Amino acid sequence: MQTVPVDAIFKEVVLSASEQEVIGSTFEEIPVKKGDILLHAGQSVPAQYYVFSGCLRTFYLTEAGKDITLQFAVSDWWISDYTAFFTGGKALLNIECVQNAVVYRITRENMEDLYSKIPSVESFFRVKMERFFASFQKRILSDLAMTAKEKYLTFLKTYPNIEANIKNYHLASYLGITPESLSRLRAELAYE
Repeated sequence: MQTVPVDAIFKEVVLSASEQEVIGSTFEEIPVKKGDILLHAGQSVPAQYYVFSGCLRTFYLTEAGKDITLQFAVSDWWISDYTAFFTGGKALLNIECVQNAVVYRITRENMEDLYSKIPSVESFFRVKMERFFASFQKRILSDLAMTAKEKYLTFLKTYPNIEANIKNYHLASYLGITPESLSRLRAELAYE
């Protein structure tokens, strides 16, 4: 039987041994290899994923085939298509593994069950979603107000250890610029 790292996932929550056991039984460990697609647009989204190790990204494909990266998720982050997850709709986003990863899957149904059994888990997820919402709001504002250079420097601060492990076009799409603009930006910063 797999051992779910409940103490790592819920490190801000004080849990009894029996509560940890109940929580551990609701998660499924999923090893994911670089290049694997964990979620395809159009699929149902019954679960979200805790990233234990590695790196994944959510991305949207436009009708014209343009790939737009919305989020990178590294160790101790959560990832899903949250619009579909919370509304029961179909995924608009895709989730790709960009660095070999281990994720822990929890379904919406199991989350709801945990909320009723262990109220501190509901508080934990509420706080996580508040932080997630605030982070996305900041990201929208940065896309609207920051220069490409400012967005790149913010990215380096937010994700200090993954730039070398992701493709240039993924990073460029996250920043809303072309790969060529990213190369020019890096060259400019190297001379500062």
